[in-house]
Amino acid sequence: MLSQFSPEPASRWSSLAEFIEIPAVYAAGRLDADSEGLLLLTSKGRLQQRLTDPTFGHWRRYWAQVEGNAAQLQAGLGQLCQGVLIQGQRTRPARCRALPAAELAAAALSAREPPIRHRINVPTSWLELELREGRNRQVRRMTASVGLPTLRLIRVAIDLLDGKPPLDLAGLAPGEWRLASSTESERLDQILRHAPSPGA
Repeated sequence: MLSQFSPEPASRWSSLAEFIEIPAVYAAGRLDADSEGLLLLTSKGRLQQRLTDPTFGHWRRYWAQVEGNAAQLQAGLGQLCQGVLIQGQRTRPARCRALPAAELAAAALSAREPPIRHRINVPTSWLELELREGRNRQVRRMTASVGLPTLRLIRVAIDLLDGKPPLDLAGLAPGEWRLASSTESERLDQILRHAPSPGA
């Protein structure tokens, strides 16, 4: 589905309005229609702006399944961490690592619906990439630039930069949503009251 509440004429994708019947909430950051994962919805315009403005540098954590074996993955990780050139601009340095098989197994990822393209004869690997900016299709463009095309992309966490664990997908199945807990709501309000300097 589209990560917005207004349907687009002639689009084959549904919108959030078909699944969430809460008025006047908006996505704080978007996911493209080929991606999955955590989407924070809010009725507070200042909070939406605070979480999406790249000058504040909130880390967003993604898991990406890419084409390539372990050796190819290791070769590309260094470049991704340093930043790569996409669309004529260098990305900010990122945090990145190969995802161990045990960690993937523990996460018990659901199968993607619809399924991603099958790569029977092409090896694939999983990596974790954390970014402090959100350019259009950035993860896909970054991995492609180092020879690791992304097959499946999942946003798994957003760091509020308050020294506490990031908000994540724990306890949510694909398509599920929930209200923020009282503790989470307080944390979200707190970052507006005590916003760090941009880029801190």
